[in-house]
Amino acid sequence: MPVVEDQDTPPEAGPPPRLLDLGLRVTGGIVVVVAGVVTGVLELLLATLRVGGQLVGVSVLVAVGANIALSWFAHEAVGRRWAVALPGVPWFALMAVAAIRTNEGDLLLAGDNWVGLAMIVAGAMTFAVMGFRQVLAPPPTLNG
Repeated sequence: MPVVEDQDTPPEAGPPPRLLDLGLRVTGGIVVVVAGVVTGVLELLLATLRVGGQLVGVSVLVAVGANIALSWFAHEAVGRRWAVALPGVPWFALMAVAAIRTNEGDLLLAGDNWVGLAMIVAGAMTFAVMGFRQVLAPPPTLNG
């Protein structure tokens, strides 16, 4: 009697092919870099948010939350400890450019904007702590 395979069971899943895995990691890295720029722009826009004429510090909270999420996602997507630098470097570059006065005299982050300064410090500290946590994390164990 011939053996009939059950049509409802999926085939056994093996490890993903190396090229697919590499493609997903590179794509994840690109997504994280773009997300670092996008969240930096959002935070810069929120740094000047006023309610009743007073600056509100919502961009500081957004910076901390977004940078934690970006750092975690970078590590998960790329699978390397150094991946926290992928969103951090463009974010830092954007903040540095925002603090430089243009030839026309325009400035995105003025020195008298406490929210902007707090956002830069909090965001930088968040990336630093997340990177430090990756350095201190024990190496992954191989099962099997």
